[in-house]
Amino acid sequence: MEPEYIILISILSTLLVAGIFVIAMLFLISYICFCKTFYSPIIKSQRKSLVVKKASFIFEKHKDTMASWKKSIAELEYKDVYITSFDGLKLHGKYYEYKKGAPIEILFHGYKGSADRDMNGGVLRCFSSGRSALAVDQRAGGFSEGRVITFGINESLDCQKWVEFVINSIDKDAKIILTGVSMGAATVLIASALDMPKNVVAVVADCGYTSAKEIIKETIADMHLSPRFFYPFEIIGGKIFGHFNIDKTSPIEAMAKAKIPTVFIHGDNDAFVHYEMGVRNYETCTAPKKLITIEGAGHANSYLVNPEKYKTELDSFLEPYLA
Repeated sequence: MEPEYIILISILSTLLVAGIFVIAMLFLISYICFCKTFYSPIIKSQRKSLVVKKASFIFEKHKDTMASWKKSIAELEYKDVYITSFDGLKLHGKYYEYKKGAPIEILFHGYKGSADRDMNGGVLRCFSSGRSALAVDQRAGGFSEGRVITFGINESLDCQKWVEFVINSIDKDAKIILTGVSMGAATVLIASALDMPKNVVAVVADCGYTSAKEIIKETIADMHLSPRFFYPFEIIGGKIFGHFNIDKTSPIEAMAKAKIPTVFIHGDNDAFVHYEMGVRNYETCTAPKKLITIEGAGHANSYLVNPEKYKTELDSFLEPYLA
């Protein structure tokens, strides 16, 4: 073989190996991003400890109140209920009935959370206002199936299924409020732009972000990494390993076509989902709306900081829609 052909083959082989290495590295980075951001263990006991350590300082001074909530919840009767998601997952919820015919709030917890961890105060608040509560474990959370968290993309479709469940299995005439905290707020905001029955009379979004893209980029920056470099790998990881598109839609896009009356609640000292995000969602909302600002509250602890203002202003807004 001529020397020049040997050199050419050597160069092409080197380029091929280099190309394979680059592709492998791209897949590896995408997989790591997927696992860090979207993956949740299937073992239910492992889920209980996720993220709590990172945010535990926010709730430290409220631990006595939270302990009393947990004790009170344990004394309430409830029914375990289940639905099947559009993609075949068995999703779990706990239904606490205040009385037959009462309005029903469907409560959605935050990122890598569960109904038991995040929604005790919400259930007690519902009872204090004369409403029943359905506290659900979102996909990949609590006792629901699934391993992929989609930041409200697929969860919003689950929300639609929970509404159908309430109407078909609890009360066909129920007045329904969709309530979410943090990522749960993203779930209900995105869901509110879907085709909802007239039973859904209001949406309550507590400390919701504007888009997954913004909140993920902020988290990447907080890790002293480049959002411009790493966010594309988040998209690729979601598509390849999670089979969803994180940029498909967002809460703020949904608010541009909102029709259901919506309450936005946000603490002005929120260091995780900044208060400005809640304001932007509120300003974009095209439905009847209200913004409740809880002074001094951090992420997801507005009801802990000022339960009286939270409950009074919320119930005032909801009253005409529940009459």
